Amino acid sequence: MLQFLFFFLILLPAFGQTAPDYHNPYSPIFTDKPVYSWTDKMKITIISPSWNSDRHLIDSIGETSEHAIKIATSEHSLDRYRFTETDVNSGIFTAEVILTGFAHDADGDGNSDTTPRTIGNGPTGGFLEVDRDSAITISFEFADGVVLVESVPVRWNVGTINFVEDLFFLEKSATVRVIDADMNLNPEAIDHLSIQLFSDSDVAGIEVNAIETSESSGSFVATVSLSQNSPSSGNRLYSLPGDKIFAKYNDHTLPKPHSKSDHLAVETVARVDLAIPPIERIKNSEITFSDGLGNPLQSFLQNSQMQIVGTISNEHDFKQKFVYMFQVKNDERTVESISWVQGEISSQQSLDVSQSWIPKKFGTYEIETFVWISINDPTALSPSMSTLITVP
Repeated sequence: MLQFLFFFLILLPAFGQTAPDYHNPYSPIFTDKPVYSWTDKMKITIISPSWNSDRHLIDSIGETSEHAIKIATSEHSLDRYRFTETDVNSGIFTAEVILTGFAHDADGDGNSDTTPRTIGNGPTGGFLEVDRDSAITISFEFADGVVLVESVPVRWNVGTINFVEDLFFLEKSATVRVIDADMNLNPEAIDHLSIQLFSDSDVAGIEVNAIETSESSGSFVATVSLSQNSPSSGNRLYSLPGDKIFAKYNDHTLPKPHSKSDHLAVETVARVDLAIPPIERIKNSEITFSDGLGNPLQSFLQNSQMQIVGTISNEHDFKQKFVYMFQVKNDERTVESISWVQGEISSQQSLDVSQSWIPKKFGTYEIETFVWISINDPTALSPSMSTLITVP
């Protein structure tokens, strides 16, 4: 019986150490990010099996003066900051600290947007004031005379802005996104920032509120509706087919070599168009001819002025800008005349568009008409029209 008991005691399993192994100070320190912005939340992990002193309880480290954990910048520090074990017998200890930046106007409204402070004893609820382009050092006195250290930088960033698509359709919505980790001013709340939007047809534009996508994402999104039938207001931007729309964000938290007082406007652009295919937007009717008094012409004379008349119709519920092109080719396919009329046609409106022309010699001529968005954008708004005439 004694032999069996002795054998049983020898085979009992061994658990974690109850005191640090001073000769083998294994206790790596990890942070959840390699670089932090000035108002981030830091999550710090220390793996230290040697400090798992009680396998039945949640242990803590760092709060004693003999084996303190210090989280510090060059000017501010949290001393004896407590880390707690993630689970009984895990040997993994964690803590959180919220960085509070320094007094600075981050959105350009003339007011400081931060509340710098250094306070707290962990494992959560700690706040640490940091400067731009600084560093945070975590030091753990693992044993007498043995201090383990990890350091991470703090940096400002240049924000970016972009539309989620390059092309948006009128009477729909456009979404714009700003990514700027420096504007995540409160990592435990949803932040917001201002974006300016304007179009070719409304250069004054609007200012909209972009909302952070989650509590600490640093990604901000705003959605606006695009209308050509209503003026810009609130989150609605007036624009016409073919317009470019622009979004601008002013970044007041720039890294070096910029100074802290510098700001930079970052911009992006997209196009606006109609959901209706361009070729179906305006109806172009057959070409007719008239004299100077508007009387129809059936025959044509050399050196006699005539009016080339085209008729266009807008059968949609929005007005449209257009350019109506006239082109005359002789029987050798050489262009003898080219001209255009630029205008705007209202919803459900029909227009007669005309240009005068004098045939200088007899022959057969091809008359062509085209309806485009503009001189600089020859996108066809309707099929072209063509007819032949003979000048005897």
